Amino acid sequence: MSYVVPVPGLVLLPIIDSDRLFPVRRVYCVGRNYAAHAIEMGHDPDREAPFFFQKNPDNLVLSGLDFPYPPLSGDVHHEVELVVALKQGGSDISPEEALECVYGYAVGIDFTRRDLQAEAKASGKPWAAAKAFEHSAPISPLVATDIAGHPTTGRIWLSVNGERRQDGSLDQMIWKVPEIIAELSKLFTLAPGDVIMTGTPSGVGAVVRGDIVSCGIDGVSALDVKVV
Repeated sequence: MSYVVPVPGLVLLPIIDSDRLFPVRRVYCVGRNYAAHAIEMGHDPDREAPFFFQKNPDNLVLSGLDFPYPPLSGDVHHEVELVVALKQGGSDISPEEALECVYGYAVGIDFTRRDLQAEAKASGKPWAAAKAFEHSAPISPLVATDIAGHPTTGRIWLSVNGERRQDGSLDQMIWKVPEIIAELSKLFTLAPGDVIMTGTPSGVGAVVRGDIVSCGIDGVSALDVKVV
């Protein structure tokens, strides 16, 4: 069989202490899943059910690579997040069964063109250009659950040029990982290879070219990215 264009390559994530790779199918993201971040973005966390948006698999930037500052924006923000990688899926998964779907975890950054997002919000348009642009999701290697377990507490943090910007805890998440998987599976049929970015604590802010962004989650991993 021949193809009219080159076949797109798989996005493959490295795994800590393994020579195997994790193929990515889809990238889901949870919006405003930490109370303090919801408040700093002007929303009431007590009244909001979880909502989701997507990035593209090839938006993922592997550890050790730079983040090129995107065009058509002058206000790009960092958002550090716990990332969940699924080994199995389905529809209408119960919270009690959800963790059986998880292969492992990583640290990720949801870079956001905040100015384009604000324009989209004001006009009722989608966020795709603000969220799903090239290189917008740096991610650490995965750590499997047989090493990391299922982290429910632990510090999640991000610094820019050594200055702490974000400093929270996983137990501050409004919707926990089993609930996120359950709610997402009501909207989409989840499958092996799906990854979920689970939201960010407060303290999001702008980056500029030349910045060194360092972030991590206790018991999971850490990640360093240079903005170029």
